[in-house]
Amino acid sequence: MKKKVLGFAAMSVLTLGLLAACGGKEDKKASSNPGDITVWVQFSDETPEGVAWQEIVDGFNKENEGKYKVETEYIPRSGSGGGYEDKVNAAITTNSLPDVITLDGPNTAAYANSGVIAPLDEYLEDADMDDVLDSIIQQGTYDGKMYAFGFSESNVGVYYNKAMFEEAGISEDQLPTLDDPWTWSEFNDISKKLVDKFDVPAIDMQMASNDEMLTYAYTPFIWSNGGDVVNEDGTKATGYFDNEQTIEGLEFIQGLVKEGYTTISPIEKGFETGKYPMLLSGSWTIFDLEENYQDIDYGILPYPVSDTTKELVSPTGSWQLAMTTNTEKTEASSEFIKYATSTESSRIMSLGNSVLPIRHSTIELIKDEVSDGMRVLMEQNQRSGHARPVVVAYPQVSRAFQQAIQDISYFDENPDVKKVAEERAKEMQQAIDNSLNK
Repeated sequence: MKKKVLGFAAMSVLTLGLLAACGGKEDKKASSNPGDITVWVQFSDETPEGVAWQEIVDGFNKENEGKYKVETEYIPRSGSGGGYEDKVNAAITTNSLPDVITLDGPNTAAYANSGVIAPLDEYLEDADMDDVLDSIIQQGTYDGKMYAFGFSESNVGVYYNKAMFEEAGISEDQLPTLDDPWTWSEFNDISKKLVDKFDVPAIDMQMASNDEMLTYAYTPFIWSNGGDVVNEDGTKATGYFDNEQTIEGLEFIQGLVKEGYTTISPIEKGFETGKYPMLLSGSWTIFDLEENYQDIDYGILPYPVSDTTKELVSPTGSWQLAMTTNTEKTEASSEFIKYATSTESSRIMSLGNSVLPIRHSTIELIKDEVSDGMRVLMEQNQRSGHARPVVVAYPQVSRAFQQAIQDISYFDENPDVKKVAEERAKEMQQAIDNSLNK
């Protein structure tokens, strides 16, 4: 089978693309033992994720001694997303991929469409898929088939400084809950109150990141209002990214900048050092606060929701496991993927790496072992998690989304949101059409 080389980078500027259609002499990486498989992962064995991962692998090998054995090759990603992705691309060209690889959630469609990974559905009949979060299934599914199984999950919330809220006269009974989140209007009212009190932006929305964080964290505002980036099949952006509901979501984001409620050039670690009352960020910030900024008494609030729909939506997505089409060891590979995504393995990864669980059963198992903030994010994910669009041209679509956010934030140029959405929708559509015609 000919496979297209892929260039991937996840939470930075994405450069995923179908670079070349290549075949090559086969050079299998896995052991000749029919029960031995090789797995490539994108982190170091010395990180908390690596330590948790090795515990999972050791458990699998012990439980299946004499039948299956997993060997891990640790290939850390560089800051620009290279390293791991470079090695995967090189292996695609020489047809030398291992049995199992990791991949970031938004890249499922490109890997699947290029014939790099195989569908898992026939192997998951005993995997208790009803227990798996919807967001995990969403991000791993392409063209009606599940190609990748997430082994960790993420979510984003509104961090708030309790002392600053109290000083501004915002009481506990005014705070939103998952059952009763703030509407956009209510969020604006609170933001104005904080700006008036402290004469600083109410929140750091991480708008200055200019990378995948914008797509990841801002799409929920569009989805909450009934808008979208692309259609369900991932084939159309025009008529979706430029429709009325999407434009209204973008206008809410624009309004936060226009009114001075969010900074677009934040002080570094401004929330963590008590400069800003709020921060839009993911579960990874919990670890940073508890390790390095213990003086900040904080909580985490759910996403604000559209005044029209009142629908709570939050972002999800993380790294997954997939079986390559290069492997002949489908039984061993699929058994390991199921083991690494089980309730117990999810517990090990969640507690060891401070990430969200992928199963409802794991959430129940660990909910009394994690912080209040993590519990909020876990439950918000259960109720409202929404994976990013599954589209072959995801990197180009994501970049156009990021540019749209930047476009609407430059008020000196008086940007028209509708015009920006129409222009970026056309850009997305062209990238989608090009990817599907290859």
